[in-house]
Amino acid sequence: MPQRTPVVTCFLLRRRPGREGVPQDEVLLLRRSDRVGTYRRRWAGVSGYIEAPPEEQAYREIQEETGLERDDVELLRHGEHLDIPDKALDKVWSVHPFLFLVRDPSKIRTGWEHVEARWVRPAQIATYDTVPGLADALARVYPLPAGRT
Repeated sequence: MPQRTPVVTCFLLRRRPGREGVPQDEVLLLRRSDRVGTYRRRWAGVSGYIEAPPEEQAYREIQEETGLERDDVELLRHGEHLDIPDKALDKVWSVHPFLFLVRDPSKIRTGWEHVEARWVRPAQIATYDTVPGLADALARVYPLPAGRT
């Protein structure tokens, strides 16, 4: 039986001015380094093993992986968790997805866990070599319900 492993995946959102005043949303993708334990060189959101309540773990991972503090982000949505099986690792990742608005993207600083950071339109995620289930996790928190900014 595969090992069940709970994790958080945080999508960081920035809103840029778009045409005709409609904001253009982008999410941050991080390319994992060769020094991480799994999915080396693949694109991911901010993620980590759950060692605290999921929302608290989300803030902790954001701080550790981007340098952003709690006041630098706004929680927009916590989606329903989803299970992502990985037969090669004999694991089922129990992913708790979150979406945060970044107040000042220029403050982001990545460390040893990532070799590259890139802002992409949400629909573009499917074109990247990502960790398993990343697009499915994003679908749990984005797009935002009508009326949310």
